[in-house]
Amino acid sequence: MKRLFSKINKLLKFIFSRKAVIALLIVIQLFILISSFFWLAEVYRVVYWIFTILGVILVLYILNTDENPAYKIAWIIPLLLVPVLTAMLYLFFKAQISSQLFRKVHQGKIDKTKHLLKAPESLLNEIHEKEPELYKISNYMYDFGHYSIYNNTKVSYFGSGEEKFEALKKELKKAEKFIFLEYFIIGEGKMWGEILSILKEKAENGVDVRVLYDGFGSQMILPDHYDRIVRSYGIKCKIFNRFRPFLSTAQNNRDHRKIVVIDGVTAFNGGINLADEYINEKNRFGHWKDTAVMLKGEAVWSFTLMFLQMWELDEKTDTDYNAFSPVNNKNPDRAFESDGYVMPYGDSPIDRENVGELVYLDIINNAKEYVYITTPYLIMNNELMTAVGYAAKSGVDVRIITPGIPDKWYVYTIGQSYYSDLLKMGVKIYEYTPGFMHAKNFVSDDKTAVVGTINLDYRSLYLHFECATYMYKTQCVKDIKEDFLQTLTKCKKIDMNFCKNRPFFNKVMGGILKLFAPLL
Repeated sequence: MKRLFSKINKLLKFIFSRKAVIALLIVIQLFILISSFFWLAEVYRVVYWIFTILGVILVLYILNTDENPAYKIAWIIPLLLVPVLTAMLYLFFKAQISSQLFRKVHQGKIDKTKHLLKAPESLLNEIHEKEPELYKISNYMYDFGHYSIYNNTKVSYFGSGEEKFEALKKELKKAEKFIFLEYFIIGEGKMWGEILSILKEKAENGVDVRVLYDGFGSQMILPDHYDRIVRSYGIKCKIFNRFRPFLSTAQNNRDHRKIVVIDGVTAFNGGINLADEYINEKNRFGHWKDTAVMLKGEAVWSFTLMFLQMWELDEKTDTDYNAFSPVNNKNPDRAFESDGYVMPYGDSPIDRENVGELVYLDIINNAKEYVYITTPYLIMNNELMTAVGYAAKSGVDVRIITPGIPDKWYVYTIGQSYYSDLLKMGVKIYEYTPGFMHAKNFVSDDKTAVVGTINLDYRSLYLHFECATYMYKTQCVKDIKEDFLQTLTKCKKIDMNFCKNRPFFNKVMGGILKLFAPLL
């Protein structure tokens, strides 16, 4: 009887929860939108034929856009099968004024700060002469991504959320001027509680403390108007793209970045959010494996500007950005250490450059010995499939680690649907058996690595604001490789028997969901 009451209580809590109410409101809007259209189509037959013709026109239009081919297919097939309804939905989601205004404002912020990210000519000449492969990607990143490459920066690698948490607390306590935090998820508990305690103390002592978190990532786990609570402690706090239960394409563009900047000279980046599952204080999907890096030096400048660009989206300011630069905030008695080359970068869904994807492709295409990849989501587009396939076929050791215990069953099902094709091309696939693999790492040939927030799925590559740290011949590249090899000892290697013996339902669902993966 107690178990029955417990289940009923949980069900009632879910029914009246914020998550359920938001989902219900969205479903109601969809129902009203679709019902209204079909009512109009039934009463006025001309409406039906107008949208049928429009569906054909949209197919031709989509075919001639520069969108990713997978996106085109995901729209074209429904347009051919259900032209009236799909045409209406396509126009509804693509023609929203709010999304266009958002794009214009954000692009303006990027354009305003681009000139501050120009690498010194002496450094570019050095790279051009000594590292031609690196010069190619660094040149592209400045001209089209608006991000610079640096030396005079030391990078440390953390192979777990627990390690990063301890280092972060230690560095936050050293802050004297400002602290910037930008995260997709903040959740109440041990991790955020201890960090918040430090931030309160620093704010009381006059440090400029700012916290920015995504309006969807923390929507279901923080109290209503949590930003007001944080501001009551003297901390500046904003919610990025506050989630509202209304149908809008802008709701897709989430701030998935994880950035900490301290006094302009120290920064953290990686996959680790500020919630207890990331340090294994809470068990959600078995053991949570994640990674991060800490930067000290000139490369912190890019993360500082990334934060300020996002922070000022709703402000008209004349900020003196140089006041936050590493050069103006470093200890005059101590020079920055130089540790290879470092290039922090972001990826935006509102420009036409797929920076995150192109960096990954550059690493794969330039690999000569190996490419090791960890990712929580394996939804490969044609470009990435072709690149890893060619690398493996040409003798490069390509290995990918994915979760053994997934957080989203449908994403896991789609990911497994790629296993067979990847194995046939010679790619080695592993699943992290203790739990959930959340790290987003690339490491190659003992010289190149990326640690950041960018998953191998359509949301990260095309829809979210993301960021990462590109490292070339830094000392911690060997640490990233060693961590990958150590993680392999806790993984199950996938073979063709695994693929053949997958449940029939999973195979069917994987095939269906793969078709619409770009829209999920």
